[in-house]
Amino acid sequence: MAAFGGNYGEYGMDSPYFVPDIVKQFVFYFYRHIRERNIPEIQSMYEVSFLKLSERYYKTTSWPVVDLISDVVDQDHVFCLLYKEMYFRHLYARCTPDLRQRCESWDNYCDLFGLLLHSNVNMQLPNIWLWDMVDEFIYQFQSFCQYRGKISQKSPEELELLKKCDKVWNVLEVLNVLQALVDKSGITAEFEADGGAKFFASEGYYPSQSNVLRMLGYFSLVGLLRVHTLIGDYHSALSAVYPINFNERTNLFAPKIAGCNIALFYYSGFCYLMMRRYMDAARTFNNVLMYINRVKQYHQRSAQYDQILKKNEQMYALLAITVALCPAAQKLLDENVSTQLRERNSEKISRMSRGESSVYDELFSYACPKFITATPPSYDNPAVNTNQQAYRTQLNLFLQEVKSTQTLPLLKQYLILYSSISMQKLASLMDIEVADLRTHLACLKNKTYNLRWTGGADATAGSFTSASDIDFYLDVDPESGREMVIVSDSVHTRHHAEFLARHITKFEDIIRDLEAQAAAPQKPTLAIAY
Repeated sequence: MAAFGGNYGEYGMDSPYFVPDIVKQFVFYFYRHIRERNIPEIQSMYEVSFLKLSERYYKTTSWPVVDLISDVVDQDHVFCLLYKEMYFRHLYARCTPDLRQRCESWDNYCDLFGLLLHSNVNMQLPNIWLWDMVDEFIYQFQSFCQYRGKISQKSPEELELLKKCDKVWNVLEVLNVLQALVDKSGITAEFEADGGAKFFASEGYYPSQSNVLRMLGYFSLVGLLRVHTLIGDYHSALSAVYPINFNERTNLFAPKIAGCNIALFYYSGFCYLMMRRYMDAARTFNNVLMYINRVKQYHQRSAQYDQILKKNEQMYALLAITVALCPAAQKLLDENVSTQLRERNSEKISRMSRGESSVYDELFSYACPKFITATPPSYDNPAVNTNQQAYRTQLNLFLQEVKSTQTLPLLKQYLILYSSISMQKLASLMDIEVADLRTHLACLKNKTYNLRWTGGADATAGSFTSASDIDFYLDVDPESGREMVIVSDSVHTRHHAEFLARHITKFEDIIRDLEAQAAAPQKPTLAIAY
């Protein structure tokens, strides 16, 4: 390894231009493995070696700029773009990027994705890296919007620069990039043909083909879901994820990448919640919370472990809101999820059921995404914080929906007590006028009918079904001529077959895992020191 010899010339070890030999070796072998399409080695160096070197040499600083390592990789243009993608991701994670660095990262993503879209790049990369690319691309877009919205903290020079960067991290540009990756990958046509069966079986690695564009297209579907959610367009968000049928676990690839699966279900569940599709929201959160409970033990050493735990708590908060607004959603929950929900939020669910809007406000503020404003702020009005405006807009819309249901729990309690009751008596019990009672009854009927998914890859489709434990209608008593509210109980018989089948499946999974561990040969552990 004479090429990485110890002659550092005029640069000392404290110089920003100094690159340790072991870092050069890492870059050299990383480049070689990418050229050889050696997926296991690429993934090991990406997930393990890069993090170890970052912790040892660049804990609070950035990695060497690309010009300092380009000679090690023969000035390879594609590798330099990939290196810069990791360079800026590390910079965002460990440092605070300035406006120039944010713009440079945007330019690098445009160059990298543009190269993949418009040329024939024949390489294989680990799926986890390709997911991280899309995830980081959207994170940096979100971060730029948050940075741009804090006008009062900017100097006049920064404001002038921002005015010139109107195309940098522009929401339409971001959406166009993601949609272009989806279109060029052909992922939609492939999934429409076989439901993703081939994709699931091969994990995107097809013989003699690059997986890069195909996987970027798949992950961009989740990216589009996320971006549309951040700007508050929930219907478009759920439409964008087509043709991924995340409601059916058969042939669903996302669970193989924990971050992708959690993002898919978190943003989908939040969209359902904001669209008043509470049964779908409960089912979606239930599925992903069961998933996290299964896999979190395998990610304890992962850099994303803390984020996984945070998302887990946020989704329990959103599930608590869902159950408070639609108690019938409780019956869709797995036994373990239901137990965890009670342990975490039973008191808050009771308070929300009594109409305490402050609890809704608290949980929504904690669990909602960091909303962004799609348009640049007015730089001439530094007192305005557009980040808070975006959040307040969504919070107010949600609290308006909550406010419209505040009288319904009391009405429902009275209806449960009677099989029939006159309108006049019910109005007197609630201390309201009969005309107002008629409005409340219509509101209860409306709120308990939700659009619910009934199958297919279109997450926005479904049919209206009742999500209430009681049903009622108005009729006239033939004897007295009084208008009556007739209540018919909907008694749900618990079926034990599904419960037993679920636990049998869990038991079989445990047995299979134990047998696999017993059959697996014990390999010696090699410690790699840097």
